[in-house]
Amino acid sequence: MKKAIILLSGGLDSATCLAVAKRDGFDCYTMSFDYGQRHRSELAASRRISEAAKAVKHLEFPLDLAVWGGSALTDSGVAVPKEAAKENEVPVTYVPGRNLVFLSLAAAWGETLGCRDIFIGVNDVDYSNYPDCRAGFIRAFAEAATWGTKAKDAGEKWVIHTPLQDLSKAEIIKLGVSLGVDYGQSVSCYDADADGRACGVCASCRIRKAGFLAAGVPDPTHYR
Repeated sequence: MKKAIILLSGGLDSATCLAVAKRDGFDCYTMSFDYGQRHRSELAASRRISEAAKAVKHLEFPLDLAVWGGSALTDSGVAVPKEAAKENEVPVTYVPGRNLVFLSLAAAWGETLGCRDIFIGVNDVDYSNYPDCRAGFIRAFAEAATWGTKAKDAGEKWVIHTPLQDLSKAEIIKLGVSLGVDYGQSVSCYDADADGRACGVCASCRIRKAGFLAAGVPDPTHYR
């Protein structure tokens, strides 16, 4: 079986990505990041989801993006907005360079595993207008990773799998349910408490709640 690294945030999308990778026959190595995020309960969610999916290995990588802040998720002085994000505006919950850094570290781990496949739950439909979720960025990163690792010399290339790229949140939920994902284990809230209970009003909560409603699936989210 081929190996794949799955970037696992502990949220709804990444849990679905892990299920898709398993369905497609990959040996799954899950990778989460302790990057100074205020919603640290997502790390415990990542461990639960990885264990339930019987991943080969789960790696939690320490990385302090709070050193420079610049985001409501990493800067305690910036409040998580409770109103819906404005259209075509990058919200304050965007973490500068997050997916760029995460994918680079996933590729580095993949080098040691003899792996050329990474799964990431980026999306172009129901998302928060983050620039590092765009399909163009993913294509460019795959090309850069191929040139910047041993892949090029070996006549190989990196494949960044984005199975959720063109799906609505409702479609993602229906896919996950069909694959047996327990969304009650996941944490999506930007302002979740220490027990992983969601605020119910941040942008991520709004998108998640609307997704379950549109999918006709009972919402298993733990709200405070």
